[in-house]
Amino acid sequence: MSTTSREMRSNAPGTESLTSGSLLAQNVIWNLIGTGLPFIAGVLCIPPLLHSLGTNRFGVLTLAWMVVGYFSLFDFGLGRALTKLIAARLGAGQTAAIPQIIGTSIVLMTVLGVVGAAFSGALTPYLVDTVLNMPQELRGEARLVFYFLAISIPVVILTTAFRAVLESYQLFFAVNGVRLFSGIFTFLGPVLVLPFTNSLTVVVVVLIIVRVVSAGAYYFICTRRIEAWNEVGVSSIYIRELFGFGGWMTVTNLVGPMMIYFDRFLVGAIVSVAAVAYYATPYEIVTKLFVVPNALCGVLFPAFAIAFVNNRKRLQLLFERAVKYVFLSIFPAVIIFVGSAELGLSVWLGDEFAHHSTVVLQFLAIGVLINSVAQIPFALIQAQGRPDITAKLHLIELPFYFILLWYSIDEFGIEGAAAVWVLRVAADALALFYVASKIAGIPIENIWRSLGLIAGLGAILITCAMVPVNTSLYVTAGMIIGFVLVSWKLLLTHDEKNYGLQFLNKLRNFRR
Repeated sequence: MSTTSREMRSNAPGTESLTSGSLLAQNVIWNLIGTGLPFIAGVLCIPPLLHSLGTNRFGVLTLAWMVVGYFSLFDFGLGRALTKLIAARLGAGQTAAIPQIIGTSIVLMTVLGVVGAAFSGALTPYLVDTVLNMPQELRGEARLVFYFLAISIPVVILTTAFRAVLESYQLFFAVNGVRLFSGIFTFLGPVLVLPFTNSLTVVVVVLIIVRVVSAGAYYFICTRRIEAWNEVGVSSIYIRELFGFGGWMTVTNLVGPMMIYFDRFLVGAIVSVAAVAYYATPYEIVTKLFVVPNALCGVLFPAFAIAFVNNRKRLQLLFERAVKYVFLSIFPAVIIFVGSAELGLSVWLGDEFAHHSTVVLQFLAIGVLINSVAQIPFALIQAQGRPDITAKLHLIELPFYFILLWYSIDEFGIEGAAAVWVLRVAADALALFYVASKIAGIPIENIWRSLGLIAGLGAILITCAMVPVNTSLYVTAGMIIGFVLVSWKLLLTHDEKNYGLQFLNKLRNFRR
């Protein structure tokens, strides 16, 4: 079959429209729905889980949630490489190679998943008995939990492959239908078994079943929506290209999540498993704000890859708008988290939890703001085919971060861990913006102007964190109003202001 006929028969959007504003906006909305509604499920489900399982056992469950997400590192970057290679071929009109790229990736990722399962299973006794400061009565159950999680690794890796193919074709409606199910039942599934048992083993088996169903759904959608799937094959000529990109992605996938999640293991090792719950619970909630940059970057990554091939001016425009929109979306929520942390935690989980977790939540909220904005240059650098840059940055950061993290947890507990995490993401953001500005040809003064404004507003957040709880709601409301006024005056263009006014008029007319 000719390349032209294959493109005409594909159910995916035409290659000429894969970076159009309307398609990207629509896909961002689907990503927000697919990742935002599970956040609501988490808010509702965590209190009954904490009450039924107890602090120590809930701490083990938070580690299980983390491990399930971290297993994607065993794809050695091939999932991201698959999206990048397909998107670049679509942008260049070289679609004949796509079926072989897909087939080769799936075979390689299956093998890597099996290897990852064996490695994780072998590591489990050491992790549970030596690394984690876990009560003796929980160790047997925890070992069984981590063995089951290890067995699920091949399923997680294949899920990554199927989703990568759909995302490269901008089929985010289909992706988020499955993601919505998976995200909600990651929290709801454990709650549904509580009336029958509070066994951690049963809870984790439910999580694995959710993953298996999700993988099957992604595969089914691929067979129905991707025309190239009918001609999937294997060719060794693409192995080097996949691993050339994926090799550095592996470093990023290994080191990046390690710097995000390893603080929990250190807290468990140095302090206690109960402290993991006090640290991880506010982390799980505030990092749900990543729904915005994740939704945007998931759509922009293939769009960036296409724009690098044929439209550099479009690339710069997408980058600058993405940074601004992420900041405008995240900052008001961060104000609320910082200003009402103690009151919110008290109402949600009780005074004792608020006492341990308030400062942690405030630090992490500020870090999430910084890290959210930094995800845009991160995606741009990788879409340009330079994952080696982000990997090298992480390798440079890693030893300094671990040394400082270990010292801070030992001296200051979970508050020290949160503070060091903020410092790390701030340094990372500065480096990423500088590199991205060079790659995309963006004037560096534009970058520093934006980062200066973010830093100034971040200082205001720190001040807000010191406000007494009895006045926090008033200060928070005042800060949100001030932010809206500053954004309207300094950040929005004339066209964006007009669009905002038109949107408000539509809402007013709708209510009538």
